[in-house]
Amino acid sequence: MTIQLYGFWRSNAAFRVKVALALKKLPYEEIEVDILAGHQFDAGYAEVNAERVVPTLVHDGHRVFQSLAIMEYLDEIHPTPRLMPESAKDRAYARAVALVSVADSHPFVTPRVRKHLAQAYHADLAAIEAWCAHWGREGLATYERMLTERPATPFALGSAPTLADICIAGQKIIADLYKVDVNEYPRVAELTKRCFDMPEFAEAHPMRQPGFRAVSL
Repeated sequence: MTIQLYGFWRSNAAFRVKVALALKKLPYEEIEVDILAGHQFDAGYAEVNAERVVPTLVHDGHRVFQSLAIMEYLDEIHPTPRLMPESAKDRAYARAVALVSVADSHPFVTPRVRKHLAQAYHADLAAIEAWCAHWGREGLATYERMLTERPATPFALGSAPTLADICIAGQKIIADLYKVDVNEYPRVAELTKRCFDMPEFAEAHPMRQPGFRAVSL
């Protein structure tokens, strides 16, 4: 099985896929696309990914993009350990948990949104960071309510991490980047600590990546 991953150390979406690959113990070659420098808009990468975002997974020549689609694809081609539960009800819940971050929070803090806020609305750095922190809190607050209604046992859907836990952990990274205190959300804090105690999560953290460096957000 030959896998390549177009990603970037700073990408939250790439983090999610890296955790999934690590949990499944699938080796891959990472190809860097510097999204802070705008290289996702280079003509060559546009031929790889029509949306011009990261990550893109290439498996035996077949391209898949969007982190949620990639993780579900990995589950189908390599089903052990499972990232999605067996039952239809639990799969629906796992997707709902994942989409809180993937669809409703993380998209508001991506580089293209931050750039648009600066260019179209003349938002300065402080305003952009406050915007990002707001959406970080929104995701965390939703997760706190969900984990109150359905407590982790010890992970979101049982004894092992799933796609849901990966996305909650990604929301914790957003909180860290924008100085949101996750301890205000104790159930989220407890679950994400459990996740990052695992090497598969810890080693995929943006600040553990070779390309990590101090940058202006």
